[in-house]
Amino acid sequence: MSAGFLGGIALRSAPGGPSAEELGNLLASRVLDPIQRVPGVGSVQQFTSEYAMRVWLDADRLRAYGLSAAGVLAAVRAQNAQFASGTLGGQPSGADQSLTATVAAEGRFTTPEQFENVLLRTEPNGASVRLRDVARVTLGAAQYGFEVRVGTTPVGAFAIQLAPGANALQVAGAVEAKMRELEASFPAGVSWFWGFTSIPFIRVAIHEVLITLCEAVALVFLVMLVFLQSLRATLIPTLVVPSALLGTLVGMYTVGFSINQLSLFAMVLAIGIVVDDAIVVVEAVERIMREEHLGPKEATRKAMRQITGAIVAITSVLAAVFIPSALQTGSTGVIYRQFALTIALSMGFSALLALSFTPALCASLLRPEHLRGNVVFDWFNRAYEGTRRSYVHRVFVSVGHLPRWMAGFAAMLALGVLLFVKLPGSFLPEEDQGYALIDVQLPPGATMTRTRAVMERVDRILEASPDVANVFLVVGSSFTGTGENAGRIYVHLRPWGERSGTAMEFIRWAGRILPGEIHDAKLAVFNLPTVRGLGYFGGFDLYLEDRAGLGRTALAAAQDTLLEAAAHETALSGVRANLLPPAPQVKLTVDRVQAQSMGLSASDVYTALQLMLAPVYANDFVYQGRVLRVLLQADSPWRMTPEALGHFYVAGAGGMIPLANVVHAEWMVGPPALTRYNGFPAVEITGTSATGRSSGEAMQAVEGIVERQLPHAFGNDWAGQSLQELISGAQAPMLFALSILVVYLCLAALYESWSIPAAVLMAVPVGLIGTAVAALLRGLPNDVFFKVGLITIIGLSAKNAILIVEFAVTLQREGRTLHDAVLEAARLRFRPILMTSFAFILGVFPMAISTGAGANARHAIGTGVVGGMLSALVLGVLWIPVCYVAVRRLIGDKLDEPGSKSAGAAPSGGGAVVAPAQRREVARERLAFSKMGILVEELQLAGLMRCEELRKHQPAEQLGE
Repeated sequence: MSAGFLGGIALRSAPGGPSAEELGNLLASRVLDPIQRVPGVGSVQQFTSEYAMRVWLDADRLRAYGLSAAGVLAAVRAQNAQFASGTLGGQPSGADQSLTATVAAEGRFTTPEQFENVLLRTEPNGASVRLRDVARVTLGAAQYGFEVRVGTTPVGAFAIQLAPGANALQVAGAVEAKMRELEASFPAGVSWFWGFTSIPFIRVAIHEVLITLCEAVALVFLVMLVFLQSLRATLIPTLVVPSALLGTLVGMYTVGFSINQLSLFAMVLAIGIVVDDAIVVVEAVERIMREEHLGPKEATRKAMRQITGAIVAITSVLAAVFIPSALQTGSTGVIYRQFALTIALSMGFSALLALSFTPALCASLLRPEHLRGNVVFDWFNRAYEGTRRSYVHRVFVSVGHLPRWMAGFAAMLALGVLLFVKLPGSFLPEEDQGYALIDVQLPPGATMTRTRAVMERVDRILEASPDVANVFLVVGSSFTGTGENAGRIYVHLRPWGERSGTAMEFIRWAGRILPGEIHDAKLAVFNLPTVRGLGYFGGFDLYLEDRAGLGRTALAAAQDTLLEAAAHETALSGVRANLLPPAPQVKLTVDRVQAQSMGLSASDVYTALQLMLAPVYANDFVYQGRVLRVLLQADSPWRMTPEALGHFYVAGAGGMIPLANVVHAEWMVGPPALTRYNGFPAVEITGTSATGRSSGEAMQAVEGIVERQLPHAFGNDWAGQSLQELISGAQAPMLFALSILVVYLCLAALYESWSIPAAVLMAVPVGLIGTAVAALLRGLPNDVFFKVGLITIIGLSAKNAILIVEFAVTLQREGRTLHDAVLEAARLRFRPILMTSFAFILGVFPMAISTGAGANARHAIGTGVVGGMLSALVLGVLWIPVCYVAVRRLIGDKLDEPGSKSAGAAPSGGGAVVAPAQRREVARERLAFSKMGILVEELQLAGLMRCEELRKHQPAEQLGE
């Protein structure tokens, strides 16, 4: 069974109602066909069987009557037939023929009684031998190899697989509606239910993301209110968020996306991003109104002239950084594409609103009155002003000690490389999907009765757990193969809010308890794969291949060596061969010389054996309007041991000959199935990483065992999630390089300069280091969601740099020196950088601390981007001015010369060389002027606060200038 099934539906009956066989036939006759026609259903697999007419042959009676099984088969086929008899009076006919009529003859049989009366032989005296004389005829199941139970109750069941591209929630809703419609035609006491399903996980995961979305909006609103300190000003970016998200939804619908967990993750990230442009606009307008005492409309016009370029640059960068990821192929490409296009669409609408809707709101809603002080926010204003003065002073000092800071930058890059090397790899985080899988294997040759008894004991143990809702057992079929000694169990856990532990904790508990309680079977407990269809269960999946053709014995020895070494490997857990072990077999050999002398051929002998030991299809019969099969097979007493061959007879030259005279039986052990992978004999090996270790570390450990301890004739190939993880890891370096290159080219085109983009991108490693540190501190691996966070941090780190560099470039073009331009740009853009960064951090923070369904994926994204954004905020704002100065100095700009020529595309040169002593003197003078400027700012702020207090207590006409 594929792990990509949507779920399994079961029918159960009340006590005294239909049996399990009747429920299986009910599914086949009334349910499966309508369900298969539901849009989005790819296929269904019935666990139970439909009806068949079973003819159970009595070998001793056949011998007594001198009949063979082949003769019985021929008689059934001859007499259970559909005959076409023609018509009376059909054309051509005589001219006086006035009537035509179709001749109806006997058709196929419909009841067991009709089959019992099949004539096998008649005598001249009128005596006859009928089928009931040598066989037992019943209406039974077409297959008896497996059965399904919920607890101890037998049920009829089937599983549903989605069609490619189908929406799971829509298909599940349509299937449930169809089942409710069909339930009206079920016999009294028969009801249906989901035995296992992935739908609760999908619904709850989406619900949790929606809650995270609402929390993100609330926290972003709070950040803006604290910084802007006005409900009017805060309302402006708040109105932009739903507008941009609505536009994003329209765009997603246009490109064929659905609302799923991935697209909702992207929208959570987008909330903190789309509000950035609006914050930049509102902050610029508010700053001009406060510092230049302009009205809302005039301030808006001036602000838009200053920041339009920055908005265009930020939008271009954040959209361009996802272009390479949107072009990825495979399963990772699907994940990247969901994020890339969702964020790109949201950024496009955000820029459109920032250049049109937001300025209109600023001009209409902002009032000069909201710039007055507020006692509630006085503490914040004092803290902010102190922080900004300290920051500007630190920038002043750092640009004067450029070599020292650039050496620190180089050391930080080396640290970042070391951190990323130490970060373990993975594909996707394992999730608590609401149920677990258990694979059951009894010793080879064990009967279904023994398997059923073991699984009932397992059911009693599991039902005692408070976390278990129900247990769905399939006897006779496991994830490793089909056989009477195999079984699989779907453990449906209670809803997330009703249990204290996660699915992973339950799996560890069951993996520890069950082997101690069950001694006559091997049990393995697994989680589901994160991506349905990529394997049966979570963990790693590889095929050990015999590439030199050494044979099955050598392959089995290599398998044992690998499993033994894996048992001592600390990074691995639960490593096992995903196949049924060699089982007892009876090898039948025909003595061809003896058979030929008796008038028998080898094909005659084997045909007789098949007729007795295996169900043989005779033809069809009609039951309740459906055409079903007629199957012949020896009754159970004549199929229990090899000695039963003495009861089987076949017609030969000298009469009825026992098969034991020409067939020799011997016991042997052989594999129930032979597997090939990529053209080589292979065995599938599965397992999981140990607690605290990543799947990437587990894969490296397995590859190490194969390379060091197995002969070179054996190799391995990865499959399922492991193969996708390998592909994802190989694509990552090129993906990040292309993302940075696209951003660089985009900025080069915007600024018409090769140096300015370099200064912007030098801020990117600072954010990436924070992402790696956060993941390491929390023990998270470098998986696909972590890589999505890295790409997001590349764009957001560049965004912070753009806010400073854009103003520095503009000020240099206006004639300011490089030193003054950098200090002024840092001072002016510090507030919007804080606002946008904190808005994004708090918008994403609920993802990093979320719980419930899908929490691990939210942690993987949220932790990385929060850590990266904190690093870009705390360290990036210090290094951005330094990097910009370093780049401008490299192309010839001087720190203390006007940059009207150098700030453009062409670098400036020349200028007098200042001696070290002179530079130190200039630095001391600048420091003194800086302190004086800070003192003046403090006096101005104190004066404004004093004026505000007077304005509250005295009439305006009494106030002097």
